Amino acid sequence: MPPKTGFSAVFDAPALPVMLTARTRKLTLISLFGEIQKPFVREFMNITKALADENRVRTLLALRKGELCVCQITELFGLAPSTVSKHLSILFQAGLVESRKDGRWIYYKLPGQDAPVAVREAIDWVEKALDGNPRVAEDQRALKRIRKEDPAELCRRQCRK
Repeated sequence: MPPKTGFSAVFDAPALPVMLTARTRKLTLISLFGEIQKPFVREFMNITKALADENRVRTLLALRKGELCVCQITELFGLAPSTVSKHLSILFQAGLVESRKDGRWIYYKLPGQDAPVAVREAIDWVEKALDGNPRVAEDQRALKRIRKEDPAELCRRQCRK
């Protein structure tokens, strides 16, 4: 078996099965369930770009327990709201998150079962690859505290910084 490289080597994760056929030069994604998918290259690139940043991957993992508003995500990572918004925009463009607006608040969540197979499997892969990671566990502990706080108060506090 060849040695693991890149993301799989660092996190001892199974590789996301991708095959570029030499004859046709078309990208073929083989699902974990043995289904052959042929996503558009742009969609594939959007997903891989979204997964190429630690904060975006941490955001996906934070959303496993339900939706979060932008203020809660900002509080979790301690980043500027504009930075968090940019990360969320990239995740949204890739189809890895869904959003809804409720008054002043924008809430994000993971997509449902009606999401494309490539999106669902990318999220599953991230979850399996980082299961038990200390940083992820630390984020989950912080999220328990953050979820108890009023989002309006979080926003006011962040605006004063």
